[in-house]
Amino acid sequence: MAIALGSAGASQAAGQATDWILQVRDAAGAPVPNAAVAVELKGQPARPATGAAATMAQRDRQFQPQLLVVQTGTAVNFPNFDTVRHHVYSFSPTKKFELKLYSGTPAEPVVFDKPGVAQLGCNIHDRMSAHIVVVDTPLFGITDAKGEVTLNLPPGEHRLRLWATRMGNAAPSAQPLVVAAGAAGVLKVELKD
Repeated sequence: MAIALGSAGASQAAGQATDWILQVRDAAGAPVPNAAVAVELKGQPARPATGAAATMAQRDRQFQPQLLVVQTGTAVNFPNFDTVRHHVYSFSPTKKFELKLYSGTPAEPVVFDKPGVAQLGCNIHDRMSAHIVVVDTPLFGITDAKGEVTLNLPPGEHRLRLWATRMGNAAPSAQPLVVAAGAAGVLKVELKD
């Protein structure tokens, strides 16, 4: 099933990107906050980010943020702001790594070089958990408390990818997305898990 966009909003020149508000809802129609949203443009090959960096800190014995979305090729730093040491790891196929007991900031960031979902934990503090969603596009975001994210999208046929914590280590769901020229507006999307 393709989602077609183009019925509402301000007129734009053909081919020009326009801001779209994507509203992510569950099967009952409730907003899905803190969901990863990415749009892959048709005809544009996936390219890793060059020089991109992101941070997932440990503070108060928690990962902050608990969900991070990055483009493939992004180097992620894991600074520890706690007074205790942490042992950050991921055994997920997307990225396997270990940062053994440390305080401060490890010398080298971890480069996330393939798309998917990496679940992170701390070998010392079992309740610490976070996810990094790695996508093959620079068009991504995380929904707010209302389940909304704004993305600047060009017209054309694209692929929409969605992921939320309740999906576990499953790959982001994918569905076709058609954006009409000369339109902008709001799109309601159902997250199926």
